[in-house]
Amino acid sequence: MRPFSKKALKEGDVMMGTQVARVVECKNPAFVVGDYYVAQSGWTTHFISNGKELRTLPSNWPESLPKSLALGAVGYPGVTAYVGLKQICEPKPGEVLLVNSAAGAVGTIVGQIAKIRSCKVVGSTGSDEKVAYLKEIGFDEAFNYKSVTSLDEALKKASPEGYDCYFEHVGGKFADAALQQMKDFGRIAVCGCISSYNDSTPQTGPYIQPLILFKQLRMEGFLISHYEDKPIYEEAQKQLLEWILQGKVKYHEHITNGFENMPSGFIGMLNGQNTGKAIIKA
Repeated sequence: MRPFSKKALKEGDVMMGTQVARVVECKNPAFVVGDYYVAQSGWTTHFISNGKELRTLPSNWPESLPKSLALGAVGYPGVTAYVGLKQICEPKPGEVLLVNSAAGAVGTIVGQIAKIRSCKVVGSTGSDEKVAYLKEIGFDEAFNYKSVTSLDEALKKASPEGYDCYFEHVGGKFADAALQQMKDFGRIAVCGCISSYNDSTPQTGPYIQPLILFKQLRMEGFLISHYEDKPIYEEAQKQLLEWILQGKVKYHEHITNGFENMPSGFIGMLNGQNTGKAIIKA
């Protein structure tokens, strides 16, 4: 939302965003008043839809789960984790996976899926409380990148043997350090670069081409919107729901109450105040 809004929106436009919306009035017989759909109508309390851009919740959605999970663990973030691991990282049992921003909406799911696949998982996050949460949900190693004296040493201590897979959300200096410790033939899925979102001038850093070449790394960026109309999207939702119901994947929602508090909730998320998915309950 942050980088796309900077490029595509001007002052006065409706801020982009996704919601689980309830039908309150309908003239289309294909939709029923009271039913819920996932929509991308931005920061607005109500909207009018022709129905073409509404996504139904999975048919097997249990009443025991909050529908807000369609925005988190079973929505864009969860599917992002699933697709990035399956399509790019392809972790094998016994391999080591690194994920930064690990206590966020995507990172928490990445780590748990990798554990289901019998990997060793290392997470980096921004507070001791979040480190404890990552250990609670099954991460083998986790560290607070804000308090370590050396990022290089923290990465080496967490996995002296290096890393086979790296799920990237941050970029910048973290990526510079992490790429140095990738194993040969490592795979890197890039779905974010939050360290640069507020930069007015591009960051400069070490050149990564020699590392990619001589370690023979595979590094690929992806946007989950590219996969929305592909079979893997529904496959991911079905599997994530199953894992959640089985207790294999745990979720956490950081809920801000009140539509009027959307800006503060959004800024808080960018500042790392959330654990898991940041949700606005209007």
